[in-house]
Amino acid sequence: MDSPEESQHTQERLIGDLRLVIENAEELLKNTDQYTNVLYQSARSKLANALNAATEELARFEDAQLTRMIAATHAANLLHADPSGEACILRAFK
Repeated sequence: MDSPEESQHTQERLIGDLRLVIENAEELLKNTDQYTNVLYQSARSKLANALNAATEELARFEDAQLTRMIAATHAANLLHADPSGEACILRAFK
């Protein structure tokens, strides 16, 4: 079983990979716009639909990651009784 740190690293890597796939798909769509053949247009339409779904999924992943980061920060603040954001930042550099 992965540790929380390994799991977080895996999730970050997956988000990065998904971003790269989205960027490549967007570039492919831009570079194939001149092809008017029905097969090309059908393939481009399918790719555009998949790209939209991937973009929505990426947004959900990033929202979930942000929510986890906020919760972890809040838990650390409670654990260390940080009275302010400044105390939290100073603790991070100790």
